Parts: sequence; C-alpha cells; structure tokens
Amino acid sequence: MAYPYQGDLHKRKATGGKKSWWRKKRKYELGREPTNTKVSDKFEVKIIRVMGGNHKVRVKRTDFVNVYIPEQGKSVKAKIIRVVENPAHREAVRMQLITKGAIVETDIGLVKITSRPGQDGTVNGILIQAK
Repeated sequence: MAYPYQGDLHKRKATGGKKSWWRKKRKYELGREPTNTKVSDKFEVKIIRVMGGNHKVRVKRTDFVNVYIPEQGKSVKAKIIRVVENPAHREAVRMQLITKGAIVETDIGLVKITSRPGQDGTVNGILIQAK
C-alpha cells in the first residue's frame, strides 16, 4: 500500500520562487491512510504506534457520541442515527463517515462533532439543534 508523502518539499518561498530539493524523502514523513470512522452498531478501535513510541487510538466504528448541551451545562451519551452533513468530504454523507465538523443526527437532536475520531479515540460533539 502506498502511503501519501507528508514532506514540505512542495512548498514555495515567500517570494513565490520554487524551492530546490535539498534532501531525499524520509520514512518519518510518510503519512497514513485516513481512518474513515463509520456509523455502525459495533464499537471498534485500533491502536497504532506513532513517532516516538507513542500510541494513537483510532475509532473505526461507533454508534454513540458524547454530547455537550450548552443550555444545561452537562454532557450526555447519545445514539447516532445518521450523518446529515460533512463539510470535510462531499461523499462522506453517503458513506456515513464521521470527521471533525460533521453534523450527525442523534436521538436528542443535531450534533456537531468537535473531536477528531481518527486521532483522539473518542467521539465528542456539541448540541446545535434539539429535537
């Protein structure tokens, strides 16, 4: 599987001129495939090793979100019904992918996702419209 390259050799100078390559690509500059957190009735996480020997928890599938309700000042756990809108990717609504900024329909209303499920290992959101 070919991973995307995350180096900065493609950027330009402040004057607009092209930067010359001063070294080859490095292994630590490789990126990984996106997690593509999906709405599913099963909860699944994946733990991966990242740079420095640290670990990153990725949510692969979930059906619950921790919702903060501003009017009440408390958080509750709500069941996700479907993805309504996703500004990160126009096909994400059809594929039911959850990313930061996605708007999901839950049993208590519309919730905007504030966490990064592919990075944090949790799905948090804020209630934007109650039922």
